[in-house]
Amino acid sequence: MFYRAQDGHPLPHNPFKAIVSPRPIAWISTRDGNGVDNLAPYSFFNAIADAPMQVMFASTGQKADQDGTKDTIANIRETGVFCVNIVSNALSQAMNTSSGGYDKDIDEFAKAGLTKAACETIDCARVKEAPASLECRLDQILTLKGASNFMVIGEVTGVHLRDEHIVDGIFDVTSYRPLARLGYRDYAVVQDVFSLARPDD
Repeated sequence: MFYRAQDGHPLPHNPFKAIVSPRPIAWISTRDGNGVDNLAPYSFFNAIADAPMQVMFASTGQKADQDGTKDTIANIRETGVFCVNIVSNALSQAMNTSSGGYDKDIDEFAKAGLTKAACETIDCARVKEAPASLECRLDQILTLKGASNFMVIGEVTGVHLRDEHIVDGIFDVTSYRPLARLGYRDYAVVQDVFSLARPDD
């Protein structure tokens, strides 16, 4: 099968997100200028550099109570900071609960039954139950093609790791089984890993 992107897909459901998978999930926590905390998952997410450490995520779509975007982007524009919380398999239901299109004054931490913890380098809450969290300062917001499509690039200023997931000096992902996004309504859990040595090692 081949189709031109401009013509649209011939299948019952768009396969694009199923093709580009699995994708890590950035569970982004932000705080607006009035002190209202927000938490929402984004699967257009990845690490893009490590010296200095930088991450990106993209937001698509908008909410009626925000100006052409979602709460996360609006809050980052206002404060210049955000926190990326990593989603473990045990937190899948809480993550899903936080994905609802709630009014901007609704606190998703409370909605999902999560515990807030203070960040160290930025004025923002993080998910205490998350296996890892990355405190970030905004570097830039890029406007992408399409309606309400934005990419956020941030520099990591602080890293939280739960001690129980550090095994023999290594952050062991199999100890918390990170959740990954597939296409449609599907998810995957990382639980089996293997190592490959590079040819020049």
